Parts: sequence; structure tokens; C-alpha cells
Amino acid sequence: MRVAVIGAGWAGCAAAVEATRLGYQATLFETARIAGGRARRVSGMLEGKPVTLDNGQHILIGAYAETLRLMKDLGVDADAALLRMPLTLQFPDGSGLKLPQLPAPLDALAGIVMASGWSLRDKLSMLKVAVGWQLKKFQCDPKESVADLCRGLAPGAMAALIEPLCVSALNTPAERASGQVFLRVMRDALFSESGGSNLLLPRADLSALLPDAALAWLSAQGNTPQLGARVQAIVPVGSGWVVSTDTSEAFDCVVLACPPQEAARLVEGSGVPAADWLAQAQGLQHEALTTVYAWAPGARLELPMMALPADAREPAQFVFDRGQLGGPAGLLAFVISASTGDSATLTAQVLAQAKSQLWHLGLGAMQAVQTIVEKRATFACTPGLRRPGADVAPGLWACGDYIAGPYPATLEGAVRSGLEAARHLH
Repeated sequence: MRVAVIGAGWAGCAAAVEATRLGYQATLFETARIAGGRARRVSGMLEGKPVTLDNGQHILIGAYAETLRLMKDLGVDADAALLRMPLTLQFPDGSGLKLPQLPAPLDALAGIVMASGWSLRDKLSMLKVAVGWQLKKFQCDPKESVADLCRGLAPGAMAALIEPLCVSALNTPAERASGQVFLRVMRDALFSESGGSNLLLPRADLSALLPDAALAWLSAQGNTPQLGARVQAIVPVGSGWVVSTDTSEAFDCVVLACPPQEAARLVEGSGVPAADWLAQAQGLQHEALTTVYAWAPGARLELPMMALPADAREPAQFVFDRGQLGGPAGLLAFVISASTGDSATLTAQVLAQAKSQLWHLGLGAMQAVQTIVEKRATFACTPGLRRPGADVAPGLWACGDYIAGPYPATLEGAVRSGLEAARHLH
């Protein structure tokens, strides 16, 4: 069977590799010249020299079992490509949480007890809430937000742990983020398997982390991906499909691994009866994610990744030291999840925030390198959200981090969705 996979993001790469492994002839189409979708390599300039950046500072965690397995199968050395460290949410003033090397969930509980800068009230209320989640088997009313889940939690614990975790995992602020999805992330990361909460920080650019290896593997199997090829239309013909780019090709089935708005365009144009699927895909709201790259000679953080106190005027929630992650020394990446505002304003705010909060580093004249705003970085992961399913029409499937499932818009969610779509082809 011939399968067209449209989109070479992490979901599309996973789908094409798995379909090929299952014996299908999979052709991967990608509009851009670089694979990776919303987690890809981009080019920048630093001091007049080319520098490799990413369109967003994505991370993995130890619980990303399917992503790590696929990387290994494709020949990626995860130990070399990823810096593994215990879950650490440390702020510039030294306060914060760092989990010890203990079996789960003891590591999480001990980390809360030993959290630096937390009051006794913060620790006791966080332990009480965490135990309550476990007793309820990490289930809640689908209409509850993360803020609803944390009623009674001390403000210090909310600001130092829940809000950073929520906005980093769901890219949606706690007051309007899905409590049930957040609980699933907490269960898998903090309370299921030892090492599941470990942070895995990329030492390579995001395309090199998995998409490049997937494309090389597909080419070695004789299924050369078609980069720079935008799919104009898909049309059902008999029991199969015709996929049109600059030319037209016939396939037995199609997997839509492109963003929801692009998938909806193709489905609508195909004429297949899929009103419910289209309504759900087109009804998704989106959150932006902004990454401000800045450089100061000699700048080095205490850790490769640190949390930052954030508000409307100082919007970055995290900063990454790219110099400790394989990049040029002094290059910092400030991340604003669920960002609002224009690029110039956000850049100015972040530079001021760096001067205010990282003053002890003696940053001197920090200069902006590049600001990347992904306006549709993720779907808004809100309570009770109905996400479109994988089965669109006979012979037409969809995958991506927005497809119905237990996870928010994460790399693991995308990979799992791609694998599942390939396994359901017929």
C-alpha cells in the first residue's frame, strides 16, 4: 500500500517511519526545507557569524518513552544529544525545587519537603494537594481548571511550582488550563516511574534531535521525503486518493500530519463528509510561544535551565543557557509561554527582565540576537476541550499533538499520535 504523509513535523516523521516499518510505502511531503514543524532548527546570526537556533526552546522529560524509543531506533544517541538532570525549578535568588535521586514518588515528595525558600505552609499545603491527587487517582471533573485543582494551595507553592509547570507543559495559564490534562502530566512525570520527571535538555538543534534522523532512515529504505513540496489538494478517487503538489500522485491512503488549520483546509477541499471533525479542528484556539535569544559576553547561568519570576511586565518564565547546551558561550534563550504582544515589545521587556533578575551575572550590555514568535505554537489546552480524532474519513487519518488524547501539545504527544495513525492504516 502507498501512503502519503503530509507534514514532516515530529508526528509526521513518526508516522512515516512506523508506516514504512509496517510494510507500507510511505511518501513524506513537507512544505518547508527543514523538517521538524513547530520544533525545528532555524538559522541566526551572532556577531556577524551564522549560529544555529531553534524556533522554540522545547525540552523532553524522562517519561517521554515513545519519543526516546523512536530516537534510539533511528540511531540517535540520546545520552549525547540530551542533557539529563533531575527536575529542577530554581530561581535566580536560589529558591526553588530540585528533586533528589529517589524512586518515584518519593523523589517528588522529598523534593517538596526540601524545597529552598518555601515556607512551612507552602510545603505542607503542596504535600496535602499532591496526596489528594493520588487518592483521587489523578482524576477530576473535566470542567475544572488547574487553578480549580489548587484551591487552598499556599500562594508561594502555586507561584514556585504549579504555575511554571502548568505553563511549560500545557502552554496555557493555570486559570484557564485543563485540570485533567495537567493531572495526567503530573501522574506520568512525578508519580509513576523513577526518572520520569527528569529534564532532558537538547544539546543538538531540534531538527537534529529526531526529524533529520527520520528523513535519513526513510531515504535509506528507498522512501525519499519530498521537502519544499506543498500539498495543494487531496482528492478521493475510487478507493484511494490523489495528492497534488506541482504534480499529482495516487495513494491508497493519506495521513494528515500538518497543523490543524492546514489539515482542515485539505479535508474541506477534498469534499469528504467530515463536518464534526472539521468543526473541532477549526474550533481550536491557539497559544503563542515566544523565544528571545540574547547574548552577553561571559554570561553563564548557575544551571543550564532556570525558572524566572514572571508577570505582565517581565514575561519570560524560563531562561536556558545555550552555552551549556552545545551553543556559543553567553547565548541565552528566554522563553515566554502563552505569550501576548508584539515581538519588539516582548524583546524589550525580556532584556529589561534579564537586567533586573540576572544582575548578579554582570551581564553588561546584553544584546538581542533574534526573537521568534510562534503565533500558533500549541492549542489552548482548556477544560472540557473536545479535540478532533485521528479517523477523518475512509483512508484518511490525522495525527499531531492536537489530536484527541491524554496529553497536551508536547513532542511526546505528537510522536505517539504519529505512531498510532500508522498502526491504524488499512
